[in-house]
Amino acid sequence: MTQKRDRGTGGLFRMRNSPFWYAQIYKDGRPCRVSTKCEAKEDAQKVLRNLLHDAEHGKPFLGDVKKTRYGNLRTALLQDYMAKGNRSLFVDGAGEEFINGLGALDTYFGYKADDPGEPVTKMTTDAARDFAQKRLAEGVTNSTVNNSLALLRRMLRIAYEDGKISNVPKIRLLKANPARKGFLTREKFNDLLGKLPDDLKPLVTFLYYCGVRVGEALQVEWSQVDLDKPMIRLEDEQTKTGEVRIIPLPDVLVTMLQTVKTRQGKVFSSRNLRKSWAKACTAAGLGSLGEVDKKGNRKYTGLILHDMRRSAIKNLVQMGVPEKVAMTISGHKTRAVFDRYHIVDESDVLAAMKRLQGQPQLPVASSRKRLKA
Repeated sequence: MTQKRDRGTGGLFRMRNSPFWYAQIYKDGRPCRVSTKCEAKEDAQKVLRNLLHDAEHGKPFLGDVKKTRYGNLRTALLQDYMAKGNRSLFVDGAGEEFINGLGALDTYFGYKADDPGEPVTKMTTDAARDFAQKRLAEGVTNSTVNNSLALLRRMLRIAYEDGKISNVPKIRLLKANPARKGFLTREKFNDLLGKLPDDLKPLVTFLYYCGVRVGEALQVEWSQVDLDKPMIRLEDEQTKTGEVRIIPLPDVLVTMLQTVKTRQGKVFSSRNLRKSWAKACTAAGLGSLGEVDKKGNRKYTGLILHDMRRSAIKNLVQMGVPEKVAMTISGHKTRAVFDRYHIVDESDVLAAMKRLQGQPQLPVASSRKRLKA
């Protein structure tokens, strides 16, 4: 039994043993069918009219949307990252591309190598909220959850731009965690350095004095080191910003590197880095190890390697290095992010007033500039 319409536009029909009316429209010259989930013909006609309206305005067909899975959107996201050369796209040991934060989404939406996961119709605002709550219950931070939510938002946006879905669900990010305040004075750093294995001391020294990212440091080859100038040249493909950087080296690091006899391959060792770091920080009173879990590991809390980057920036600015130069050394492209790393504490505030009182005739504009620094 079929509800006739103009030839080539669409119509309604009933399937044997089904109480519902089915709608059929033509899109790009091919027939597309979908159940209206309506038993009354009048209700089914409304669904058909909506389908025809959407088809006329280039919106995706409901039946095609239902066939689209999480895995399809995931693939499009990776392809977009690759096409744009995003440096947050990595390759694991098995040669598979991945993005930090994507694995949690894979698990939540049931994605596996042989299973594309949930249909896109289940990638909703409510699903995003439920995902966030479950991740927080697992003990991860708001920032970690936001990394995943941002990827979910991006893949849905790409699907909309590609005409796979007709609208983009609202994905709300959580309130960002306060910026970390981890910072080491020179005295505390030297104490920590003395508790680290000798092969890790050059790397940690480089991080503390120069403020580079750990991932950037571990890529440095000996061919990029000039101990006479002394400096390290980071190539554009090694930096997060995609720009070449010249990193001046402190004398203490130069002395360490001069003792290395074989100068080939990677400069800095990362052997047992995380465990050695946790052990050294605990011994130096900068962290602590918790109870042993089921896997035999002890959870560490305290100073993290990335705090070396904050320490470097604070030290550079305190020593009078212009902020623009400090940003160039650390590789910060925007002032907003740099300010999150330039930690201002009680000592900075008190020192500012002492400088002001010591120079009472300082011009107003200059005084404001010094107070801001």
